[in-house]
Amino acid sequence: MALFDSVRSAGSQFKHVDGQAVLRGTGRNAQLASKRLLGVPVFLLMLLGLMTLPVPTLMLDTFFTFNIALSIVVLLVSIYVLRPLDFSVFPSIILVATLMRLALNVASTRVVLMHGHQGGDAAGKVIEAFGEVLIGGNYAVGLVVFAILMIINFVVVTKGAGRVSEVSARFTLDAMPGKQMAIDADLNAGLIDADTAKTRRAEISQEADFYGSMDGASKFVRGDAVAGILILVINIVGGLVIGMMQHNLEFSDAVQKYALLTIGDGLVAQIPSLLLSVAAAIMVTRNSSSIQMGDQISQQMFGTPNALSITAFVLFIMGIIPGMPHFVFLSLAVISLLGAFFIKYKESVEEGTPFVPMKAGSPAFGSPQIGGADKKASLEGPPPVTPSPEETKELSWDDVQPVDVIGLEVGYRLIPLVDRSQGGQLLGRIKGIRKKLSQELGFLVPSIHIRDNLDLMPNAYQLTLMGVSVADGEVYPEKELAINPGEVFGPLEGVKTVDPAFGLEAIWIESAEKDKAQTLGYTVVDASTVVATHVNHVLQQHAYELLGHEEVQQMVDLLAKNSPKLAEELVPNTLSLSQLLKVLQNLLVEDVSVKDMRSIAESLTNMPNKTQDIGMLTNAARMGLSRMIVQSIIGNAKEIPVITLDRGLEQLLHKTVQQAGADGNLDSVALEPGMAERLQGSLAEAVKNLDAEGKPAILLVAASLRTLLAKFVRHGVENLKVLSFQEIPDNKHITIVATVGGQ
Repeated sequence: MALFDSVRSAGSQFKHVDGQAVLRGTGRNAQLASKRLLGVPVFLLMLLGLMTLPVPTLMLDTFFTFNIALSIVVLLVSIYVLRPLDFSVFPSIILVATLMRLALNVASTRVVLMHGHQGGDAAGKVIEAFGEVLIGGNYAVGLVVFAILMIINFVVVTKGAGRVSEVSARFTLDAMPGKQMAIDADLNAGLIDADTAKTRRAEISQEADFYGSMDGASKFVRGDAVAGILILVINIVGGLVIGMMQHNLEFSDAVQKYALLTIGDGLVAQIPSLLLSVAAAIMVTRNSSSIQMGDQISQQMFGTPNALSITAFVLFIMGIIPGMPHFVFLSLAVISLLGAFFIKYKESVEEGTPFVPMKAGSPAFGSPQIGGADKKASLEGPPPVTPSPEETKELSWDDVQPVDVIGLEVGYRLIPLVDRSQGGQLLGRIKGIRKKLSQELGFLVPSIHIRDNLDLMPNAYQLTLMGVSVADGEVYPEKELAINPGEVFGPLEGVKTVDPAFGLEAIWIESAEKDKAQTLGYTVVDASTVVATHVNHVLQQHAYELLGHEEVQQMVDLLAKNSPKLAEELVPNTLSLSQLLKVLQNLLVEDVSVKDMRSIAESLTNMPNKTQDIGMLTNAARMGLSRMIVQSIIGNAKEIPVITLDRGLEQLLHKTVQQAGADGNLDSVALEPGMAERLQGSLAEAVKNLDAEGKPAILLVAASLRTLLAKFVRHGVENLKVLSFQEIPDNKHITIVATVGGQ
């Protein structure tokens, strides 16, 4: 039983670890497993011997019987297996069984042609039995039976199973990216751990491999059916020639002997082939479930009495028609009605309600009836409806799904970008972005949940913040984006667009044009880099919205590990957690990192005049971070080129701020529209000139005006930083490069 040993060893002695098969067990078990590995090679060599060497009829009978037994075992296993993947070796068994049938056909053909003139059991007892018993020794009947079996096997079962395998393989492969994204989403959301995610990915890969293998294995079964027809014709023609020319048999005698043996041989081979075809059809048409196939049929087909009761009624009507076989139809009608009664009784026992028999001819035949007290209740009014356990379950907060802090939704053509199995690099780059931003900003950036969105265009994506879209774009995974940095030396052919992150002119080009584009001065990046850069840009813009109470508490806890007294003095002695959050958010709004939590805490706790004004607290924190702020703008340069305000404008702004402070309404301070427009134009012109010279643009003002002007330039003048005089370190020198006014 080499084949059974090999199948058993394949199922029990191996396990898959990271896509590789390794032996289980040590010592005696490992040695036994290594011996079983020889089962399949030895079996294949035996099949080769069947094809090439003379085989005694006793051995031929043994192999024919083994072939039938193997087909029955495989059919039963396919019925009782819970999931197709639990019988993943099935495609290989189909191949081996097909080879064995073909080898037996060759061996039996040799015996039939050599000894067929003797008739009887010249080709073995099994072939004789199939020729004499199953078809009554009539070769004409045998030909018809054989033809019918071939039609059933080839046209119906094999063709249908092959089509199902092909469609299942295609849809399984198409669904792989979506399933893997769902696993990644569950992993990112914390619903599953890494080991569970790894197991699910392996199952998805095995499922795709299984249906792909079944698609190919169905071709073996189909080819075996065609081979059976050809072998039958060849055996009959060859037998007639040999019987008449070599053994001097009459035509009728040769036909009787050789046709009978050939048909018996064909039936011996085709019946196991039909069983394997049915097994293949069952495997590819059933679904994965924890319930066996018999239980599924029982639950789904006979789970309600209505179907059987109506069937009984129809059979009863057909049975009383004159001329119909009354006994058969009425008997089946009674059996169906009894089955309906049994199902109804079983349901009443499970639900704990009294059983009420069904009456034929009632208005709702086959449905629950009302009788006795229930009938009285129906006259008084509708009976109370007893809610099911699912209906009585109260809603809880578990039914309210929180929105994702950060989300990335992609069209279906962008799924390969986030699918590692297809070479997608976007997940790794986004992880790198999170790590880099967390280090730069000073707090842990929340996870980015990625999912597919069929409402988007195929090549589109969108970034969401708190469930609301804040940015979108369109990329082409198979192309490269050539970005015009401002000066290029020639045009390119492609799809014109703009860089979604910075709005620069760009062109989507073919990958083969990458070198040419770089030669012309373009910056060329792939689709994953485009999306990752856009994500990075959006996260930097909205960093202050990503910081919440939980993140601030974590920052305070980290501070307490190294400076416990400072952390205690900061929160709650100096500020509440909410006030500290607002201060840190104000710093992030102005692109100031909050990673130096100690300097921020020292500045806030050392303020001489305790205040609750968030603006003043923010300015105090900026003074503690002054060196870091200035270095982030100019680097290690000693000279700081600055823009200052005209004296008259500065005095006017001072008066405005002082008046608003006296009224207690500093947040409502706003510039007169005409003055604001002129000031904005002057600042934009100064920034443009400094950009042309390659210098950073810094507006230097008094501390009392810094908050007002920082808010003003943030929405009107790009690339301009606003500093106060107190924020300039002592080792830096100021150089006034421009003075602007509102006139």
